[in-house]
Amino acid sequence: MTGSGVNGMISMEGGRVEESIGELRRTFRSGKTRSAAWRKAQLKALLQLIRDNEDKIFEALKHDLGKNPVESYRDELGVVEKSVKYSLSHVDEWMAPKKSSMPLIFFPARGQVLPEPLGLVLIFSSWNFPISLALDPVIGAISAGNSVVLKPSEQAPACSSFLANTIPLYLDSKAIKVIEGGAEISQQLLQQKWDKIFFTGSPSVARIVMSAAVKHLTPVTVELGGKCPTIFDYLSSPSDTEVAVKRVVGGKWGPCNGQACIGVDYVLVEEKFAFHLIEMLKKTIKKFYGENPKQLKDISRIVNKHHFQRLRNLLEEPLVAASIVHGGLIDEEKLFIEPTILLDPPLDAEIMTEEIFGPLLPIITLKNIEESIEFINSRPKPLALYAFTKDEAFKRRILSETSSGSVTFNDIMIQFLCDTLPFGGVGQSGFGRYHGKYSFDTFSHEKAVLQRTFFLELEPRFPPWNDFKLKFIRLAYRFDYLGLILLLLGLKR
Repeated sequence: MTGSGVNGMISMEGGRVEESIGELRRTFRSGKTRSAAWRKAQLKALLQLIRDNEDKIFEALKHDLGKNPVESYRDELGVVEKSVKYSLSHVDEWMAPKKSSMPLIFFPARGQVLPEPLGLVLIFSSWNFPISLALDPVIGAISAGNSVVLKPSEQAPACSSFLANTIPLYLDSKAIKVIEGGAEISQQLLQQKWDKIFFTGSPSVARIVMSAAVKHLTPVTVELGGKCPTIFDYLSSPSDTEVAVKRVVGGKWGPCNGQACIGVDYVLVEEKFAFHLIEMLKKTIKKFYGENPKQLKDISRIVNKHHFQRLRNLLEEPLVAASIVHGGLIDEEKLFIEPTILLDPPLDAEIMTEEIFGPLLPIITLKNIEESIEFINSRPKPLALYAFTKDEAFKRRILSETSSGSVTFNDIMIQFLCDTLPFGGVGQSGFGRYHGKYSFDTFSHEKAVLQRTFFLELEPRFPPWNDFKLKFIRLAYRFDYLGLILLLLGLKR
C-alpha cells in the first residue's frame, strides 16, 4: 500500500481546505505524479483496495441503496477492477510522445504530440453508483498524472464514508484526497482554482459548477443524463423478441432499480404491437422479481425520501395514474416502488418531460415506428439511445437523423462497460467523455512540440518585402513540395 494514513481524508473544520489544496499543488509541481512508476503504483493500490474491502463495499452499498452483492459487483466493483486493469496495461503507451508527420516545407524539422497532466483536478461523483462513478474518473486522473480531490455524494453516506476512510490507507495522500460534505462543502470547493473539474450529477447542480468554473476559466467535463429512449421495432422471430424484452427489463429495473442516467426512460413502439410487448414485459418482470416484488431482496430501493416523494408525485398525477397497466405499488417506509408500466401517459406530464430516474416505464405508441425519429428529435438530446431492430435502413436513419451521447442497437447499457468506446453526453445530456484512453485524454493536455535546426534558412520570410517574396510564400502555401524545392535551391531576392 502507498499513502501515509488518514491525512487524505479532509475535515472541513479549521479552514483546512486551502491548506490541503496547497499541499496537493506542491505535490504536483514537484513532478512526483508525472512518473509512470507513481501512476502504476497508485492504480495497483486502488485495485488492491477494491479486492481487500469487497465485503465492506457490499455492506455500504446495501446500506445506501439496498443493492444486492451480485448487482454491486456487476455495476460497481467489477467496473472499477476492469477499468484499473485496462489502464495499467496501456498507461505506458498513452504517456508516450506521439510522432507527428511534418509537411515538406518544414524540412528539416520534427514534430510530436506530448501528453501532459492538467494539474489539480476536482471530481464530483454521483450517489446512484457511488463507488464506480467515484473511482472510474479517479483512475483516469491518476493515469494522466494529476493530483486529485474526490468529493463523493453525501446522498450515499455509507459509501462516502468508506471512500474517505479507506482511500488514504492505500493511495498517496499528498496527491489524492477525499473531501466529504454537502452543498456548503461543494460551494467551498468551487471557490478554489482548479485545473479541471469533472462532474457527474443533475443539470441544476451542473449549472452551479459551471458558473463557478467560469471565474477561473476552468475546463469542465459534465456527465448528466436525460430521457433515454428505447425504440422497439417489430421483430419477426419470437426468440429475438423474448431476448429484447429481457434486455429492456434488465436495463430498466436491474441497475439501481431504474436510478441510472443511461437506463431506459421510455419505450417507443407501434400501436399494433404495444399490447403484446406489455404482456411480455409483465411476464419477464414476474420471472425476474417474483409475484410479490415488495418482498424481494434482489432489487435496489429508492435512495431517500426526497426522491421517493418525487417519484410518487409523478405517479399521482390523475391522468398518469390512469395510464398504469402494471405495478404502481409503493411503500414509503421501505422506500420501495414496484416496477411500474404506463401506457401512453400524457406527453406534457412531468413523467414525460423530466428524467424519471426510477422504476417507472412509460410505453409510448406510434402509428409507424419510423415516427420515433421525429419524436426523439422533438426533445432534448439524450445521453443514450437504444433501438431493437434488424432493419439496416432504419438503423442508418437513426444514426444519421438523431443526436445522442451514444447509440446501442439490440441491447441496453452495455456501452458503459466498453473501455474502447467513449462515454459522454451531448447538449443537455452533458459534454466531455471518459472511459479507457478517453479518460486519460480528458485529464491530459496534448502539447504540440516542433523542433527545427539552424540549417537551410528560408530568407523570403523576412523583410524587406517585394512581389517575388509574395509569390514565393503563395507557392509554398499552395504547393508544399514546390516550397521545399525553392528552399533547397536557395532562391533569394
